[in-house]
Amino acid sequence: MAKRKIKNKTPSKIWTKYKEKKPRTCPKCGPGYFLSEHKDRLYCGSCHYTEFSKK
Repeated sequence: MAKRKIKNKTPSKIWTKYKEKKPRTCPKCGPGYFLSEHKDRLYCGSCHYTEFSKK
């Protein structure tokens, strides 16, 4: 029995509505450590680096 040829699938149209933001990386720790986004600040859980947002 011969194997069927797999066609390349197009991604679902549902996911075109969502924008994926790349999180900011920590300047002290380097790539691989991301800053968590809070209401008034960005925070690194590894080295406790904090950036406060301006009002």
